[in-house]
Amino acid sequence: MSQLFRFASSVKRDPSIDAWMKQHAGELGEIAKHWFEAMRACGSDVREVLHDGHPTACVADAAFAYVNAFKAHVNVGFFRGTEIADPEGLLEGTGKYMRHVKLTASHGIDAPALSRLIGAAYIDMKARVQAELLQAECDRRGHGRQA
Repeated sequence: MSQLFRFASSVKRDPSIDAWMKQHAGELGEIAKHWFEAMRACGSDVREVLHDGHPTACVADAAFAYVNAFKAHVNVGFFRGTEIADPEGLLEGTGKYMRHVKLTASHGIDAPALSRLIGAAYIDMKARVQAELLQAECDRRGHGRQA
């Protein structure tokens, strides 16, 4: 069974995300927009969806990261954040899989480190999607794992 969070409705460019960005004007909105653009730029296979009211970036249909704006901060979140390297210790959270980085307008962020986290989350999810495809092909051919 897949442990990936999949969205069959993900698309190359979701107009509802552009509308979300327009609704979140100001400094926090600009922060969210900047980091979502970084997610979009990870690869040609990045798709997106507005999930639970916030922009979510996917590798094909498998979510790897999101942004969300609150009154005083922006979260840059990672769906498999517990499984990506975070040498600078930016990630917060206690969930089984998810972690986030909290950004505020007044507190500086280590932008190169956050960029590396986004890249690592993308690469990690890309590998997970490819592994599932390979396993499905092996299963289809009768070469899958034996129970």
